[in-house]
Amino acid sequence: MRTVTITVHGRVQGVGFRYALHAAAQRAGARGWVRNRRDGTVEALIAGDAATVDAVIAWAHDGPPSARVERVDAADSDETAPEGFEIRATA
Repeated sequence: MRTVTITVHGRVQGVGFRYALHAAAQRAGARGWVRNRRDGTVEALIAGDAATVDAVIAWAHDGPPSARVERVDAADSDETAPEGFEIRATA
């Protein structure tokens, strides 16, 4: 199992990014969570096999049609992912 935290920069709030990432992660079979950050980014914890995690990260580079992703920062994480995939409150 691979676990990664990503931070997505750009116009990613107010465009349905969290909900679209939630759906993409569920389709891929990933576990984890997604939330808005007060600094205007979107943060997510993604866990699964390497191909699953890579698929969600690749999706995040584009996001939903109305988003404008500037960059995606990714870092390995030791955090334990919840069962399923959650949308969390802004942090």
